[in-house]
Amino acid sequence: MKLDGKTILITGGAAGIGLALAIRFSALGKQVIVCGRNQDRLDEAQADIPGLITRVCDVADAESRHALVAWLATDHPDLNGLINNAGVQHGRDFAGDPGIDTLDDEVAINLTAPIHLIAELIPALKRQEKAWIVNVSSGLAFSPMADVPVYCATKAALHSFTLSLRHQLRATNVRVVELAPPIVDTGLGSNGRSAGTANRHMMSAEDFASEAVAQLEADRDEILIGMAAESRRHGEALFERMNSRA
Repeated sequence: MKLDGKTILITGGAAGIGLALAIRFSALGKQVIVCGRNQDRLDEAQADIPGLITRVCDVADAESRHALVAWLATDHPDLNGLINNAGVQHGRDFAGDPGIDTLDDEVAINLTAPIHLIAELIPALKRQEKAWIVNVSSGLAFSPMADVPVYCATKAALHSFTLSLRHQLRATNVRVVELAPPIVDTGLGSNGRSAGTANRHMMSAEDFASEAVAQLEADRDEILIGMAAESRRHGEALFERMNSRA
């Protein structure tokens, strides 16, 4: 995929891999818009990246999402790149306390929100000469980490949805790409890591973004970074090894 896009929207782009991608794309001369729920983080990102455009939006909230789409249509009609990156991760122990009070939020942000946003933006993307959608899944979509079961399930579902979306849009001008990170050293999981991931080698957000952009430029439909490639290749065969506490 040639990165000749005019304007790119990154959800959850004020921190972590979203911010690292925003920095990389901005350095390539792209107009980058990031949205997120935290105004202070957005302000910090804007201070660090010259020309960055920010927008407060909770993509899981219909009213907030509709307002974002309307604003884009008015202020940024040349948008032709969407990166669905926003995500949350919660540890859940169904043998004890599964934390059901945060379940709907996790499913909405990780799965239903990007589907809604894609549906709302496809008409605008189709009006561009070339457009692309990148859904950020995870290496855990292919081999789950048992202590973050809902997170892994939503990423597996997003992987499946991306395959179908790519097939449905294959005859249009909209390219659909899946980007599967390995375990990246970010604040995902409330500034902590699950027991299963805490002892795993983590890639820096900066290294991840550099590799992701390089593979995007190499025109691949499925981008697997670091250990995500092994998870994709071996799938559930890795489950016992990944979830061993030995």
